[in-house]
Amino acid sequence: MTRLTPRTALRRTAGGLAAAGLLAAGSLAVAAPAQADGPVFTLGGPAETALHPYPETGSPQKSSLGLTVHNPDPDEESMGYEGEVTYTLDLTGIAGVAELTPAEDTGSDCEITGTTAVCHDWGVYAGLSSIADFDLAAAKGSKDGASGTIEVTGSADGVTFTPFSTKVTVGGPDLVMKQLPFKQELKPGDVQPAPITFTNKGTTAADGVLLTLRYSRGMEIPERYSNCEYDGEAGEEPFEGFAWATALCSVPGSYEPGATYTLAEPLSVKATERAFYDTLIYRINEDSSAQRSAQRAGAAFTRGTGPELTLKKVTSSARGADLNPWDNQQETDFRTENTANFVAVGGKADGAPGETVTADIGFRNDGPAWIGYIRSGEPVAALDFTVPEGAEVTRKPESCRGVTADGKYREDQNRAPRYVCNTLMTVRDGADVSLPFDLKITEVVPNADGAVRIRNTWLSEPELPFDPKPADNTARLVLNDDGSGSGSEDTGGTSDGATGTGGATEGSAGGDTAGQDPTPGTSSSASGSGGSTGSSGTASANTGGGLASTGSVALMASGGAVIALAAGGVLYATNRRRARQA
Repeated sequence: MTRLTPRTALRRTAGGLAAAGLLAAGSLAVAAPAQADGPVFTLGGPAETALHPYPETGSPQKSSLGLTVHNPDPDEESMGYEGEVTYTLDLTGIAGVAELTPAEDTGSDCEITGTTAVCHDWGVYAGLSSIADFDLAAAKGSKDGASGTIEVTGSADGVTFTPFSTKVTVGGPDLVMKQLPFKQELKPGDVQPAPITFTNKGTTAADGVLLTLRYSRGMEIPERYSNCEYDGEAGEEPFEGFAWATALCSVPGSYEPGATYTLAEPLSVKATERAFYDTLIYRINEDSSAQRSAQRAGAAFTRGTGPELTLKKVTSSARGADLNPWDNQQETDFRTENTANFVAVGGKADGAPGETVTADIGFRNDGPAWIGYIRSGEPVAALDFTVPEGAEVTRKPESCRGVTADGKYREDQNRAPRYVCNTLMTVRDGADVSLPFDLKITEVVPNADGAVRIRNTWLSEPELPFDPKPADNTARLVLNDDGSGSGSEDTGGTSDGATGTGGATEGSAGGDTAGQDPTPGTSSSASGSGGSTGSSGTASANTGGGLASTGSVALMASGGAVIALAAGGVLYATNRRRARQA
């Protein structure tokens, strides 16, 4: 009997990753819900797991199996279901094929006896949560191509669990993508060939392949192959609302073990006029409808009308037992010599004592480049707003934090003398971000003005490193301009950015989508969907104390904030489970 110990905490993937629709090694399978009177929880995991054949010498290599449970409760912050929960794995189907053992950091309390594993837990959080993690390895004496299934069921008082089964196979194709020697320091307009090349290091042929190309906003793949499909509707710009575009190319044929294949004609990768920090991801999988659906991630795709993309065999080599879904993909980061002009936008407003006016301040990116710190996930910049004399803020965008006059942490968020609002980790070319503040006039001070500044998030290094025109990074919000003083000067992008309302207004606060960081002196950067539109405003909270770095080395090799994969399944967010109660 083997006993699995509870893990201290689950790994939780950021929601922005899942929203970005990032690539994965295979499709995640979940069973269809059954009809029931009470709550129905759905068990799931990878549809299939391939195992390295049992070696002639040494120990067999292990593959991971992670099981999940989905609670459809819409309140993702709630515990969801509370009570004893039991999960049972029937291992009869993999007898003689594979052996299941506990992962070092597995999750639930489990006991494995013979061909049955029983796991106990307490409660099921709302949303998708991990049940337990296991290691799978080929059984001694198993044959290449042998397969079986693991059946998973669950039980708890007043709850129905839809059962789940996952297929386990010994051997299979192992498609390994070759890293291409791209030039990484570019200028707008540079075009490079991309002779995509991969090897099947597995034990069986791949029946057709799916080439996935994902590239950030500053890059372009000009070709539109007839056996590829692309993001967006026909005639639409594929990056609308996103930082990424995707091409999916299905190439039929049998791709033999030990053989290497390359494109018959290299495709092109171009740095556009908006390129700055960018990434290209290129991935190869065995083709299937499930794999195509997984990579589409619900987005609309349009088929190309050009010639067909084809592959050719270039070499054959000794067969390798390297069934590893993590080597299906390669990534390259590019740095293009370019600039982006960020322009602060202020305004004017008038009001009598006791009245409340709404001031729409913000900034815009006049380009030509988009700025995306997609590796580090850090905000691109911060909007720094100093409140004019004779007024106090009664309502602010949720993403903005009130700070002291010198930028320190402040508990009371209303009536602060200064506010700091971080941007998303991406700011598109052409973005026009508006942040409405409600200001109560406490005293009429003619020509009272407050600074509106778009700057680096480091106060010690406020200049934006990519901006060639720092002079327009600052604008002013002027209250009660009588035309006789400094209030008659330019306010930086709007002549009437605020109007009197006679009272505080309700509704949206700048389109913010992120919560506030409750910890003084820290910041939380946006996880977002990977791209910011002009109307999205900012999407990360900042306490104003220790302001976050903009990522002056934005494409950090170990950053992985956005470029992340899940082996064996589509990337998904899991909720932290409560440890089993005694």
